[in-house]
Amino acid sequence: MLKKNVAVTAAVVGAIALLSLPALTTAAKSKPVQVANDGRAKCYDCHDEVKALKEGSKHAKLSCKVCHDKLDAHMSDPEKNKPVTVIDQSLCGKCHKEQYESFFEVNYEASARKEKGTPTGRSPMQDKLLAGHGFTFEHAEPRGHAFMVIDQFAVDRFQGGRFQFKKGWQGVTSTGKTWDVLTDTGKKLPETAMAGNPTCIQCKTSDHLLKWKFMGDKDPKAKWDRTSNIVDVAKDTNNPLGCVHCHDPHGTQPRVVRDALIQAIEKDPKGNIFAKNGATDLKVIDFRGFRKIGIMQKTDSRMMCAQCHVEYNCNAGTQWSDAKPVKYDDLRTNHFPLKNSLQLLKHYQDLNFFDFKHAITGARLIKFQHPEAETYAGSVHDKAGVQCHQCHMPQQKAKNGKKFSTHGVIRPKNHVKEACLGCHPKDSVAKKSYEIDAAQNYVKGKMRKAEYWLGQLIDTYAAAQRLGVAPTVLDEARAKHEEAHVLWEYWTAENSDGFHNPELARESLAGSIAASKAGVKILNDAMTVAKKDEPKK
Repeated sequence: MLKKNVAVTAAVVGAIALLSLPALTTAAKSKPVQVANDGRAKCYDCHDEVKALKEGSKHAKLSCKVCHDKLDAHMSDPEKNKPVTVIDQSLCGKCHKEQYESFFEVNYEASARKEKGTPTGRSPMQDKLLAGHGFTFEHAEPRGHAFMVIDQFAVDRFQGGRFQFKKGWQGVTSTGKTWDVLTDTGKKLPETAMAGNPTCIQCKTSDHLLKWKFMGDKDPKAKWDRTSNIVDVAKDTNNPLGCVHCHDPHGTQPRVVRDALIQAIEKDPKGNIFAKNGATDLKVIDFRGFRKIGIMQKTDSRMMCAQCHVEYNCNAGTQWSDAKPVKYDDLRTNHFPLKNSLQLLKHYQDLNFFDFKHAITGARLIKFQHPEAETYAGSVHDKAGVQCHQCHMPQQKAKNGKKFSTHGVIRPKNHVKEACLGCHPKDSVAKKSYEIDAAQNYVKGKMRKAEYWLGQLIDTYAAAQRLGVAPTVLDEARAKHEEAHVLWEYWTAENSDGFHNPELARESLAGSIAASKAGVKILNDAMTVAKKDEPKK
């Protein structure tokens, strides 16, 4: 019944086109719209890929000058004079007012500066279990796209907390340009970390699309790369994620621009988590070897959201095999695995990379980001064809009576009627809310148990080390810590408390508990033998 209801609703949602995006069009498929005195023909002499996107599309009538300035100078000397490209959301907002305004509307349901590592947070034992990592200084829950740059820069783990709200605590509701909201104090605060890197910023803003070569490699034409000074990149970041991340400005086709996602899909187009029937709906377009975009025939918000809501590595780290450093000149510092919690330990071992060593056990650990996309893959809702936007960006009525997709991104459990009842019309809000709570309560219970046993493993390791247990035994227990950590910490980074895939969450967290218990037993057994062998006084 669920599949039937979902399929019917998906068809309706598809018909009204939540993201209002047409299929990929080309000049060959549709008669071009003629625009007098536009001058685009000269642009097309060099940019045939743009012509294929634009002609016959919903943006076909828009002149190139709408988004590009200084074109005359560019035409006179293309290499010397680059055109100015406007990618600010406010330009799109002139025509798409409701979507623009909803994007920047403050969602007061999402708390600001809410730490995960507190008794009421997602990971109460985080300081102990992530000991040695900068996230222990502040790992706050997300609160919406409008704040994705501001909140990252203001967090205590980012550059010593030097970036603060201009208006103090009254500034937490301010949206808009980054440096209208924040100020650089130039001071490192106590109990902060100096984390941050240019790659991480690429999913939180669209400002650098034309300043960043594919994969963040060095290039004379690129202003920034993976090794750039993080403060300089931050100062050049003025806007959160823009419309152009998911909507091609030339033709409005649904698209992705995040380089490591495109690379991961190209490596496995038949078997990645978005593939259907052995193929992925993504046409990759290369812009002169400098950057790439991926265009879809139909909207797939699973892929579009996976530009950011995914586990990825953007940090420097260490090689698993020989403890040699992995620095930002290494391509592994811009990497999308597209694997779930059960697969990631082996993946990173094969990649020969880990993030940090635990401060007590020395275990080689991974710090996960926000793996919503790969968690959702293969879930009940995913198999039924439900996409992210149907739950998180439902249709609303504008003041003029027309429907539009909210771009504020809601929390479905707080908007069950809009997010759930379209597919479950026979259920009540109370019933679905109760079911959501049940799934999340169960997963959070398993998360707490996993944390408890990881804590026991760490404490037992310290005791065994003090007792002089053999290094080979400590190595064996440390391997169990590495296994248990991956299967647990993934779920503190994933932001649905397991609801995106409760079955995967249960299997993973149960595996973490089992691995921790096994490690504790290894150490306890060794300590029992060690105590028997102690010389009697």
